[in-house]
Amino acid sequence: MVTALTTAAEGAPRAENSAATLVSNVSVQTQRLLLRWLRNPVALLETLVIPCLLLLMLDIVVGGQIERFTGEDALFGSVPMVASVGALSGAVTAGVMLGREREAGLLARFWVLPVHRASGLIARVLAEGCRILAGTLVVVLVGYLLGFRFRQGLLPALAFVGVPVLFGLAFATLVTAVAVFTARTVLVEGITILSTLLMFFSTGFVPLIAFPEWIQPIVRNQPMSAAVDTMKALALGGPLARPLTLILAWSLGAVLLCAVPAAIGYRRASRR
Repeated sequence: MVTALTTAAEGAPRAENSAATLVSNVSVQTQRLLLRWLRNPVALLETLVIPCLLLLMLDIVVGGQIERFTGEDALFGSVPMVASVGALSGAVTAGVMLGREREAGLLARFWVLPVHRASGLIARVLAEGCRILAGTLVVVLVGYLLGFRFRQGLLPALAFVGVPVLFGLAFATLVTAVAVFTARTVLVEGITILSTLLMFFSTGFVPLIAFPEWIQPIVRNQPMSAAVDTMKALALGGPLARPLTLILAWSLGAVLLCAVPAAIGYRRASRR
């Protein structure tokens, strides 16, 4: 990895902050992160295996009951929910890996190389996007084998896949901001509790009407329910404007709130 970065920088007489250097460095570092993800059993479990097993379990245990209760296939709620859960779980794993790189001094070693200063953080965003996209496609494939279908055409299907990527990247920004400001991986892993609560109290787990009336406004407006309702509308049909607006507001709000702290923290962690 270090050799590749140095070679990319020395191969042509260009400045460290040039656009060509940025593209080259981002490409190399994104490949590094993806290879590390592929070689990490925990990351593969969190991103691919566990979400698929969760989807299968939900379909077997509660799928039939939800279908009798609502009159529609439960997969139209469980597939979006599991895809979103996979995006969040993988982001936590990536945050733990980032914290370990910080503690091991790897970020500091990259800082002294002749590389573009923004390449590390941008590469992590791209790698996270690729990871979330791969996980979402695997979940959709398993859902397809169980009976899930897109009923609104190709463009809504592509937008369906894009929702977990947007939601997951927003959550990953939050996790990155936490990971670079603390050496305790327990704090990053504790975010898993939040994602678990979002899953169980979402419209993808059970229909909104099944929740007590006093908690329905919270369930309806929390980010995972917004993602599930948006993806369900894109796959099955139904109201789209409200959940789409809500998930965009949640995601963009998280990015705007956490992007600057994440960038500042990443810079500080790299210089130590």
